[in-house]
Amino acid sequence: MGMTNAPAGGRFAGQVVLVTGAAKGQGRGHAVRFAEEGASLLLCDIAEQLDTAGRMGTAEELEATADLVRAAGAAVVSRRVDVRDDVALQALVDDAVETFGTVDVLVANAGIATYAPLETLSDAWWDDMVDINLTGVANAMRAVAPVMRERRSGAIVATSSAAAREGVPNAAHYSAAKWGVIGLVKSAAIELGPFGVTVNAVCPMSVDTDMCHNQATYTLFRPDLDEPTRDAVADTFASLNVMGVPWLDVRDVTEAVVYLTSEAGRYVTGTALDIAGGWNAGHLA
Repeated sequence: MGMTNAPAGGRFAGQVVLVTGAAKGQGRGHAVRFAEEGASLLLCDIAEQLDTAGRMGTAEELEATADLVRAAGAAVVSRRVDVRDDVALQALVDDAVETFGTVDVLVANAGIATYAPLETLSDAWWDDMVDINLTGVANAMRAVAPVMRERRSGAIVATSSAAAREGVPNAAHYSAAKWGVIGLVKSAAIELGPFGVTVNAVCPMSVDTDMCHNQATYTLFRPDLDEPTRDAVADTFASLNVMGVPWLDVRDVTEAVVYLTSEAGRYVTGTALDIAGGWNAGHLA
């Protein structure tokens, strides 16, 4: 845990932003961008490996994210917290209020991905997927909602997925959990809107992180190859969207998150914003 003074300028100057799943990937990218925009950061991550998930962030990576935030001149508090643990999340928020005075923005980003046919999914794989990718988001929302409601101000963004918009073979548990995030976001937006709090989701396609770039994902997309490589799967990934982009840069998602939580997005709530190169264009709604 460490603190410095947040930079004075930027769209989030004087605000406090909580990012879950901050050790690496999208969470790290979001955290650093908010720091560059003047926010103070609360970072959390389980920072341990689960048997039911791909590669998880580590304690060292969480501290590395905190170092990047400090390098941007921002105040930061980082802590190992499992989003399935609502008591630990609430304690983090309570400590943040004591330290910083409030929590202005929540980016509920923590998530995992695994692949298997529905009929062969173990109970543990199903339970951890839903508990982290859906219940973990709800736990984070429930922890910050009273603070935001009392102040009549706040913004929440949850990470859903392009996979939440349609069925996905060999990822029914992932699709179901991410689809549930959209229903959760819409419901919370109705409840918190009268108190000046916006609640939205982002639905990115594959992002250039190790959640995308790993052997399990490559094999899912190219089962015809024994050990598919990044280059071997690029065309298959690109075929999923009309713009022919194989995967997003993290910053593509970050800029959407920043928009939804900034003054520019103050009247956008209850929406699920697709960042998917037009993958979503073929959806019915």
